[in-house]
Amino acid sequence: MTATLHQPLADPTAGPAVGDSLLRFALRADATVCAGVGLLVAMAADQLARIAGVSATAGWFVGAALVGYGALLYVLAAASHVRRVGVVVLAGNLVFAVATVVAIVTGWLPLTGTGVELVLGFVSATVVLAWLQYRGVRRLA
Repeated sequence: MTATLHQPLADPTAGPAVGDSLLRFALRADATVCAGVGLLVAMAADQLARIAGVSATAGWFVGAALVGYGALLYVLAAASHVRRVGVVVLAGNLVFAVATVVAIVTGWLPLTGTGVELVLGFVSATVVLAWLQYRGVRRLA
């Protein structure tokens, strides 16, 4: 005698977890990039200070903050209502990108040419991740 187990099919309209894989991926990718860049910046703060134009202390603090933010974001990506997290992170990423570009254009940051290129590279990655987060939030709307 054999027993057959029947598993009910998942209801595609049941709960906030359906279709959130893109948003969770985008948040975890953002967390990984921030923590990775932060770790590199913190470890190489002295060398980056010479080529980027900021102090080693500022570089270390920025790196440590990015590592902490990345760890927090990775934890938040597992939230049951991830759409709220996604909207807040998306808005924060856009504000960060605009504020950073304004700070560079107005000369508020004492960066060298190489420093500007490094920061704009990070801003570009942030914008790409924000776009993925936008797509993930829209998928849940």
